[in-house]
Amino acid sequence: MVRRPGVSTLGCLVPLLVLAVVAYFGYPAGEAYFKFYQYKDAMGQEARFASTVTDEHIRRRLVALADSLHMPTGAELVSIERTPGTVTISAEYDEIIRLPFNKEKVITFRPWVRSRL
Repeated sequence: MVRRPGVSTLGCLVPLLVLAVVAYFGYPAGEAYFKFYQYKDAMGQEARFASTVTDEHIRRRLVALADSLHMPTGAELVSIERTPGTVTISAEYDEIIRLPFNKEKVITFRPWVRSRL
């Protein structure tokens, strides 16, 4: 068997292993950001149709979404402010990301949207 120069016996095993480790430890952070963007998108949708529904209806729908996404405590505390011609919907919550070696990182998310009525 003739060996070609520059070819290792491990092939691409090491880069795949590194990619797997990064994906394994990066998944919780990615999941937290994905939920944040889903929640913010729902806020935007509620703000677009705010002229036809009450604040309590908007709040109930966003609380139900936060519950179904298994978001942390605080995400259901939605603030809705109406001014002549605009509506602003916002919330603030902390997500705890578990890191290797029993470490934790707290990320504060502040989704908010503003829309014209």
